[in-house]
This record gives sequence, structure tokens and C-alpha cells, in this order.
Amino acid sequence: MLINEILELKKSKNALILAHYYQEDEIQDIADFIGDSLALADKAQNVDNDIIVFCGVHFMAETAKILNLDKKILLPDLEAGCSLADSCPADRFKEFKKNYPDHFVVSYINCTAEMKTLSDLICTSGNAVQLINALPKDLKIIFAPDKNLGAYVMEKTGREMVLWNGTCHVHDQLKTEYVINLKMQYPDAKVVAHPECDGPVLALADFIGSTNAMLKYVKQNENKQFIVASETGILYQMQKNNPKKEFYVVPVDETCACNDCKYMKLNTLEKIRNCLRDEKPQIFLDRETIKRARKPLELMLDISKELRII
Repeated sequence: MLINEILELKKSKNALILAHYYQEDEIQDIADFIGDSLALADKAQNVDNDIIVFCGVHFMAETAKILNLDKKILLPDLEAGCSLADSCPADRFKEFKKNYPDHFVVSYINCTAEMKTLSDLICTSGNAVQLINALPKDLKIIFAPDKNLGAYVMEKTGREMVLWNGTCHVHDQLKTEYVINLKMQYPDAKVVAHPECDGPVLALADFIGSTNAMLKYVKQNENKQFIVASETGILYQMQKNNPKKEFYVVPVDETCACNDCKYMKLNTLEKIRNCLRDEKPQIFLDRETIKRARKPLELMLDISKELRII
């Protein structure tokens, strides 16, 4: 019944439902498009729909608004924030940036719209290495807000960068002991990890990549067992696409074999129905913020297309 209501409202209001891989299974099933941050940012461009319902977190819905000034962008729950975005308040970063006046700012897409206005280039976990490699070798770079992703990019590119001290609580809380415990239980399993995990966890991984890259890896790899160091929601598509393979998510503690983002899980089918029906909560950004934040986002998308990343 609820799903039928959503589908009817979506059709009558010419709405598009976008969902991140970390959403609940039933939300992924009703979405018009599922993706990671890079794919969702690309998909949010130049849509014909009047309304975009963004089943993700606040910064993702803001990104959709930045790329669609005249579209109505809805977020089912305005409390769906992001610990990583919260770890880098724009006012504090502005002061930090003054210490490096000759530096080029590359910001991970997991940041607020205001933070994007202070950036020269936006990146995602799916294109960060390629984008940094594409920049002039003598360019001085600040990388924000994720220090773990920044450290991984530095290792892969050999570039020195000034890192903002921010992390994603979902990935940063994963510990090597739980990876090792799972590896002992399933010695033949391949370990796949998101680059937002800290260095010691990444050192245990057989493959490191964005959400979309991990999905492609496990599909193409002939191995039958995988240990996943990321948010639990990714398992749904992994299992759906690979029914004969086994997946074990790295837990945050001994009480639960899960690693959920509490913000991602705030969105529900009922809230999606309500936001379509009432056309709220809506994302509002002033035109000057959109103009300034759009520039580094469009640069990311342009370079990514030139490099054939998307």
C-alpha cells in the first residue's frame, strides 16, 4: 500500500527518487536510480523532473540543489546529516585556510554547501586519486574534510597535501581486530574496504575503493567470500548481484554484526510518502551560495568526464 502510494505520487508530481547504497533495502528497491556520491551527483544534473526526492543525507540533497537551481529538492528527513560534514564547519575551515593562502582546496563531496563555496575542486572517493593526479605537480593542496581519504590519496599519488582533521564515524570506527577476527573465521575471504577507513584497516584490504568500485570488484572477482569494511547498506546490492557469494560486514563491536550510519537510516518509506505528498522538507540555498558551490562541483564533473571516470 505504502509503496503504491509513493509510486502514484511520484508519477503525478513528475518526481525522481535518487537513493544512496546505504539506504534501507526497500528504499533502494523503489528508487529510480541508486548510486554512490559520484554517480548521484552526475545523475542529478539536467533532470527533466520537477521534483527530486533524495534518499541519502543532507549534503547529498544540497548537491542536487546546487546542480538544479530551479528544481524542488526534497529530503525525507532533515535530520539525516553527516558526521564527516559536521566535522568541518565552514567558519573554522575559513580560518584554517588563512594559514595556507597559496593552497588549492580540494574538498571531498561529503561537506556542506557553504564548505563547497570555500573549495576550488570537489572530489569523491571514486575519483579523488585521478583528480589529484590530474592537477599540476607543483600545486600546493589542502584536502578536506576526511583525513583518512586524504592519507590514502597521498599514498596512491605520492603528493604531499595539508589534511583537515575530519573523519566519517561509520568508517573510522572500524578496527583491525574485527577485520582480523573475520579473516580468521573465513581465511579464503577477500577484504574490501572504503578509503574512509583508517590506515591500519586499509592495510589489511585486498581491494580499496568507493562504494560503486567495491560493488564492481566483488562482481568481477571469482572469489566466493568477502569481508566488507563499509556501511551495512552496501550488502543488499552485493547479495542481490551475487546470490552465490557470501558477504560479512566488519562490525563496530561484539554486540552486532553490522555497521549502520544512523543518519542514512533515518529515511523511511513513510517519510518518503509524506515528503512527496506534502512537498517538504525542502532544501533551500541562496543563489550566491549555489553559484559559488556549483563551480568546484562542475569542475569535478568536467574533469571526471574527460578522464572517463563517469
